[in-house]
Amino acid sequence: MAGKNKPKKAAPGPFEALRALKEDLKKRDEAAAAPVGKAGKAGKAGTGKSAGPSTFAARPVPSAPARDDDDSLVMHRLFAGVEPLDRTRGRLPKQRIDRSPEVERLPGQLADAARAEAEAVHAHLRRLVEGGQRFEVEDDGRRVEGRRGDLPLDALRRLRRGALPLDARVDLHGLTAHQARAQLEVFLRTTRTRGERCVLVIHGKGEHSPHGAGILRGEIAAWLSQGAASEHVAAFATAVSSDGGEGAVYVLLRR
Repeated sequence: MAGKNKPKKAAPGPFEALRALKEDLKKRDEAAAAPVGKAGKAGKAGTGKSAGPSTFAARPVPSAPARDDDDSLVMHRLFAGVEPLDRTRGRLPKQRIDRSPEVERLPGQLADAARAEAEAVHAHLRRLVEGGQRFEVEDDGRRVEGRRGDLPLDALRRLRRGALPLDARVDLHGLTAHQARAQLEVFLRTTRTRGERCVLVIHGKGEHSPHGAGILRGEIAAWLSQGAASEHVAAFATAVSSDGGEGAVYVLLRR
């Protein structure tokens, strides 16, 4: 009966409830802002229990407003060591690059090579247009002859017999193959330009050659039917004995 007459505990007033709520919010903010290790210790000290994972996300700390001093420091670091140009001296002088003679000659050599290649291509195209590849050639080891496909066969017969008057002749004795080919081309181009019709090319029989075979004799048919000289040639045939026989050829020039 004595327990039933025990007086009841008075309810906390409104100010005490607000004070308790403020203290609780303050502890939660401190726990959320503190590091994990320290927050665990703070939780143990405050509640006597190990602090579990917090259900409140840490509020971002507002960054301090940038100051003029900080901007000046950043600009100083960026442009440290940079020196302004002295505009009173004008533009910097051009530096001369020393080049070796080999380097100086290189552009000219490339230009010459390109020019020679272009001329070779044009000559090849000219021969194709003019029918330079359509030669009929016969060579039995002693006598040689050939004619362009559009030349009448009767003209070759007359050339073979030596029936055409000779307008000029060239002697290639003693020349190397390279020299002889170049001189033959110049000779045929010059005589054709002058309007001459039939010429004699003396290449030799090769009797004094090391192997008894004339080098020029073996090349003359190819030069007259395929090389750059062929664009001036209509036909060719081994000369008769009175004009050199197997050591020379008649060449009929194109009109």
